[in-house]
Amino acid sequence: MEGQMIPMKKSEPLFVRPETKTTSDSNDEFYFLSNLDQNIAVIIQTVYCFKANNDNKSSTEGIGDVIKQALAKVLVHFYPLTGSLTISSDGKLIVKCTNRGVPFVEAMAECDLDVLGDITVPDPSMLEKLVYTVPGATNLLEMPLLTAQVTRFKCGGFVLGMTINHCLTDGITAMGFVNSWAETARGISPSTPPFLDRSILTSRQPPNIKFPHEEFLEIKDISNMVSLYQQDQMVFKSFDFDPEKLARLKKIAMEDGVIKSCTSFTVLTALVWRARSKVLKMKPNQQTKLLFAVDGRSKLIPPLPKGYFGNGIVLTCCLCTAGELIEKPLSFAVGLVKNAIKMVTDEFIRSTIDYFEVTRARPSLTGTLLVTSWTRLAFNTADFGWGEPIQSGAVTLPEKEVVLFISSGKEKRGTTLLLGLPLTAMKAFQELMQV
Repeated sequence: MEGQMIPMKKSEPLFVRPETKTTSDSNDEFYFLSNLDQNIAVIIQTVYCFKANNDNKSSTEGIGDVIKQALAKVLVHFYPLTGSLTISSDGKLIVKCTNRGVPFVEAMAECDLDVLGDITVPDPSMLEKLVYTVPGATNLLEMPLLTAQVTRFKCGGFVLGMTINHCLTDGITAMGFVNSWAETARGISPSTPPFLDRSILTSRQPPNIKFPHEEFLEIKDISNMVSLYQQDQMVFKSFDFDPEKLARLKKIAMEDGVIKSCTSFTVLTALVWRARSKVLKMKPNQQTKLLFAVDGRSKLIPPLPKGYFGNGIVLTCCLCTAGELIEKPLSFAVGLVKNAIKMVTDEFIRSTIDYFEVTRARPSLTGTLLVTSWTRLAFNTADFGWGEPIQSGAVTLPEKEVVLFISSGKEKRGTTLLLGLPLTAMKAFQELMQV
């Protein structure tokens, strides 16, 4: 079902501002973003689908007003989201507290919610109609930090579409915001108020870099992967791994006795990294890098405060040649992933913060796979008064190098991985996923 098949009427965006004065009204003109916020300035677009109460289609008639009023209330606590992104005098991203507000759009679709089908697999051509993006905005400084769109369908069901800038929130923070917004819509005060002071992650003076930080390494594309992406159509697919399949994978990874244990995350990450390197026809001496985010909240000393508003994640890295990765058994890649997780300590995170302070480097994605896991995020808990979402998902993946893991199955005990690849590479990749 292609995007143009959802006929809908959209309102002009209204700017929703905090309902009452915020601390920024009497405070600073700028809101500090830490060095962990700097490297992930991409727009994340998500949609949440809700059914009408008891299939009573009129029950959602005022849904736009309910969500808009709740937004005005919750923004009192999350006021940085109403500002604008700008560059500070020392060349870093910072929020200017303009209190410009959050663009809010209401839409009416001329069809039922079930036309969306399963939205687990990103389908930008269809789903992008359900989120609001500023027409003509060409760079991040022109894009709002947050936008919201409520689309009501003929059946009475509705979709909340949201865009948010990753430099303001990681997955945990974004879900904290959405759940606070939902609680506010139900007349409840947010159960976890945001802790807004990001200066607790300021770099040390003088900076003290103790690790090589290969996550920022520039890799040469000696395998001509760029042309593969240019020549072929990009296709998105999802692959389900139920508990039985995950158990089989772990058994394969451990059968040579090199590793004694592995988690679903480590074995799936290793599997995808190897398979993707193979189908992109990387040459044996092509360096390949794996990046993934580790939640540093509990690893910092002291741990980040509850409700910390900002990125508490840090990228960690594995690096080897494609030949080594593909020719050696799965246990080799799993071992690299396990070591990369172990590396993330308080000292590593502080070193990462200091490294950016000194170099202003951004992670290079050439020859790289970036795994993002949403399996521990409670995406389906946001109840705005009409029950929890019947499904939720990403509109698209932010970069072609990104693979997304989400929970699947009845008890959410399985994992679904989503990725995009050039068409010919995807055909080969599908065969390698038959475990």
